[in-house]
Amino acid sequence: MDFVKLFEQFASIKVAVVGDVMLDTYWWGQVERISPEAPVPVVTVAKKEQRIGGAGNVALNVKALGAQVAVISILGNDDDGHQLIKLLQESQIQTNYLVQSAERITTNKIRIISRNQQMMRLDAEMAEDLLPTEEALLLAAFEKYIVAEKPQMVVLEDYNKGVLTENVIRKIIALCKQHQILTAVDPKRKNFFAYQGIDIFKPNWKEVKEGLHILSATVSLEELKKIHQLLQAKLQHAISFITLSEKGVYYENQSGEGLLPTHIRTVADVSGAGDTVIAVASLVYAATGDVKLMAELANIAGGLVCESVGTVAINKSALLSEAQDLLH
Repeated sequence: MDFVKLFEQFASIKVAVVGDVMLDTYWWGQVERISPEAPVPVVTVAKKEQRIGGAGNVALNVKALGAQVAVISILGNDDDGHQLIKLLQESQIQTNYLVQSAERITTNKIRIISRNQQMMRLDAEMAEDLLPTEEALLLAAFEKYIVAEKPQMVVLEDYNKGVLTENVIRKIIALCKQHQILTAVDPKRKNFFAYQGIDIFKPNWKEVKEGLHILSATVSLEELKKIHQLLQAKLQHAISFITLSEKGVYYENQSGEGLLPTHIRTVADVSGAGDTVIAVASLVYAATGDVKLMAELANIAGGLVCESVGTVAINKSALLSEAQDLLH
């Protein structure tokens, strides 16, 4: 495999990320006293930062690999929504198909950190399903996007914040099939079995066990093959791609399966690793149609981002270097 050539191919691929985009806000400060008003620490805030979170982080990873990416979602028509659009545009992520609704607020997760420890998290969000009028606006924006841009891949990124309703999921998959566009999903439990006919179904081990109500299961090839069959019976999807934390990843489709162990690393932070995995898997599969290569590269990428503290996008040159070293 000529990995340099493969990575160059990413520039010609168009990807849409549809789902729950959000702001990640960080407040850093020092704690030197307890409040006289209540038994709580007083944090003297020294620095504030806002980052792209949720489905936007998947788009950031796709962009970091050199592909063309758009986010399609519904935000609140509020300050947080305007700030999020600004951050996406600064990262060269297409925002033309974002819809802003006066009926919703933009999700903002505010983390208060002192001495590298999270003291508190404040979540401003609405997790209710979209209203039918909002669903219609989102689907119209999505249809306009696929007609105008003709993407190769659509990634559905579900964080249970109400954007991906059953109706939206079903209609997006149907539109993608009609236009011969590949689809991938990082599911959550609420709509776990709504993604019927999806191409790449990428849950983690915990989500699979919860979705299938499996209480005790060991990570083995035999067990994972059974899980694929159970998922297949409900979803009729093409590829199961299950992330298994420190035990690696499992992939299966009609032509084969494999359990790939993780590469030994110094893990600093696992947050955002799933976003990187789905981004890399989607791009590699769109470029090659090779399920094993998709799993191998996504497995390396997920491990790489765990070496950094906080949610970070994949480093393209680091991934290329590791791919050349580990997959020759």
